[in-house]
Amino acid sequence: MASSSTPPPPSEPKSFTAMDKEMLNIGGTCQYLTCDSYDFLPFRCESCHGRFCQDHRTEAGHKCAHAGEWAAKRLQQQANRTSSPSSGPKPTVLTASQCSHPQCKTLIDTLNSVGVACSTCNRKYCLKHRIPEDHDCKNIIPLGARQSVRGPSQADKARTALGKLKLWGKEKQAAVLPKPKPSTAASRAVALNQLKRTAKGDEKIPLEKRMYLHVEAEANTTTSKLPKGAFWYNKLWSVGRLLDDAARGLQVQNVNNRGGGEEERLRIFHVEGGRLLDFGEKAEDVLAQGNTIVLLRGVGPVSATA
Repeated sequence: MASSSTPPPPSEPKSFTAMDKEMLNIGGTCQYLTCDSYDFLPFRCESCHGRFCQDHRTEAGHKCAHAGEWAAKRLQQQANRTSSPSSGPKPTVLTASQCSHPQCKTLIDTLNSVGVACSTCNRKYCLKHRIPEDHDCKNIIPLGARQSVRGPSQADKARTALGKLKLWGKEKQAAVLPKPKPSTAASRAVALNQLKRTAKGDEKIPLEKRMYLHVEAEANTTTSKLPKGAFWYNKLWSVGRLLDDAARGLQVQNVNNRGGGEEERLRIFHVEGGRLLDFGEKAEDVLAQGNTIVLLRGVGPVSATA
């Protein structure tokens, strides 16, 4: 007796090479013209934005029409991140700032050299001249500071110094001497003998040519390691040579032979004579044994203060 139900048709045999349609959505086909292989993890070209298999993943492998475009964009992005947003073209003398030191040509505020601002003079310097001592900050007028219309001239300074000098000479003439001037010849001889015992000088100078003097350095105009002393000099010397030797004896800085201005020059003030001595005068003509001379700085030339 035949069954009323029909048996189901035999199922179609499945091949292990056949792929499910859902699996086809995972990968992609290589877009190279002569390839067309299927890859589950295709490679994407960042230059032409195509998808390729492992064999054609490189720009040279699939003969990319936009070869090098992705690499150029990457380099440009790196350059933009490295440089600051405000940086422009390569700095030059016309576009970049220069160190404010008058003898320095270094460009500052660039990628290679930063600028350092000085809060004292309100200027910017390179790393070499950033310290105030390196750019002579104390002698620079700060930017934005109000300057005087006209400073005193050298002649005004000389007249002012001479007035102070004469006043100082009148008031201190007796005080600067080691002792008050003796009134008698005997007392003067005793004072001179005492000066000779304490005086120092060049031993090569003959005794008959020695002139013994009291020497002081005026504290308001000079800086010396020895404020005063007793010395002998050659009476045939000029005042200029005597000044050089006196400065060495008291250890006072002497720049007279360097050609500086009068504000740095040393001068000799003769207490007994009450005047400045000229460099060319002869010592025995203007000085006497036991006199007192004072070293002063910045009082101007003798002709201007006469």
